[in-house]
Parts: sequence; structure tokens; C-alpha cells
Amino acid sequence: MSFGEHVKRFSSRSVSMLAHYQAKVPNGIWQECPHCHASFYFKRAGQYRVCPECGYGFRVTAHRRLKMLTKHFEEWDADLETKDPTEFPEYERKIKKAQSATHLKDGVLTGKATIGDYPVALGIMDPLFIMGSLGTANGERITRMFEKATKQQLPVVLLTASGGARMQEGIYSLMQMAKISQAVNVHSAAGLGYISVIMDPTTGGVTASFASQADITLAEPKALYGFTGKRVIEQTINKELPSDFQSVENSYKRGFIDEIVPRERMAERLTQLLSILEAKKWGEA
Repeated sequence: MSFGEHVKRFSSRSVSMLAHYQAKVPNGIWQECPHCHASFYFKRAGQYRVCPECGYGFRVTAHRRLKMLTKHFEEWDADLETKDPTEFPEYERKIKKAQSATHLKDGVLTGKATIGDYPVALGIMDPLFIMGSLGTANGERITRMFEKATKQQLPVVLLTASGGARMQEGIYSLMQMAKISQAVNVHSAAGLGYISVIMDPTTGGVTASFASQADITLAEPKALYGFTGKRVIEQTINKELPSDFQSVENSYKRGFIDEIVPRERMAERLTQLLSILEAKKWGEA
């Protein structure tokens, strides 16, 4: 057998073996971090779904995030869902797909929870529900959460993750910013305490309103936090922006964020802060 035939035979066997082993490797067993681009065995991300190389927190559903914070939760307004107010093409199909993926009627989970030993009104936006965009239904749920928290004399913890106002709902979506902000102001006037937790991504109208109105603003490492997208700004001003532009680390340096807390320590840190708010409520702080 000639040298060329040996090479050809060896190459054919290699391709055949590679295809055989590839067929046995399940999808998703190796993951790539969207922030540092490291590749790793998926179990290394652990129960908190954090990149083992850079600490970036992967986007997870609101229900999964809830389990990372508390075992005691009573959901509020679970039946609220959008009715497609603008009759936007393909919108209903997108809603049904998102509902199936997240097990939510819309992109936020709200209710009364216990974190540590402290009762709290808890909201968790879901970045997997049409990018966590703000629409009429989840806007109403967040508004009602603040209203109930005011009535029940509870502090609020709200985890934000959103691409901004939901374009399919037009002006109805933009109205939610003002509506929620007013409910936040009433809650704040009652002196009850509001803690915002910035998750990846928190952008657009959510950043411009209730995500940035908290008494205490925490953030997860490496989360995107800003208003207009970096590419849009660069095209508008015709300049390249710094690599850390719209990062929570950059916002922390400039005083917009109070503390960056790793995901695995978030429940512990919230418990500490809620204990301070509780002491203040009873005049002990």
C-alpha cells in the first residue's frame, strides 16, 4: 500500500471515530462564558450558574433565581398577562414561546418572601422572557408589588434584568416607567426601604426609571448596566467607547452602584441589609 493510501485510510478512520464520539457528547455539556469567552464543563458553573473564570452570572429564569434567595415565597398577581394592546405582528407567538420557556405569564415574578428572617416584597425580572422587556402586564405587577409593600409596611427587593421598554406595546410600555416610579416614590415616602439588584442586562427604560431609584443599589459582577446600546452611541458620536463602558464595575467607581456582590453571596448580603432596615424601622439603628 502506498504512503498516500495509508494517509487516506487513516484520515477516513479518524473522521469516522470523531463522528462516533461527537454523537455521544450531549449538547450543552461544554459552555462558553459570554463575558470572558472561557470554555468549561457545565457543572463547574455550579448551582448559582456562575463562570468559574471571571465570576459572570449566567442569565437564568426568575423561578431559578428565586430558589437562590429564599424557600419561603407567596406569589402575587400570577394571573396578570398582556393582551397585545397594539396587535403587533407575531407578538402573541413570541409571548406563548416565552411563557413556555419561563413558566411565567409575563416577564416578572412578584410576591411576599422571607430572606433570612425578614419579610420582604420581592420582585425578580426574567431576562429569558422577551429579554425581560417592560410591558403592560409586568409593569402592572411591579406597580402592585410596591403598592402592597406600602400597605403591608414591607421593604422591597427588586432584581432587575431587562432590555428596556417592550417595543411591541409602544406607548403602553413607556407609560409603565412613570407608573412604577410613582409607586416607588409613595413607598419611599413611607420610609420602608427599597433595594435594587442589577442583573445582566439592565438597560433602557428600566435603567432610566425604577432600577435606579432604590435606596440601596447592589449589582452582580460583570452585568451590563446602561441606557442606550454601546454600538448606537458609538455610531452617533463617531467615537470608540472604553471597554468597560456600561459595566457595573464602571458605575460602581462613579458612585451609581453601592456594592458589587457575587451571586453566591447575594442572599447573605440582602439579609444583612434587611436587618439594618428592620432595626431602623423600630428605632434601633
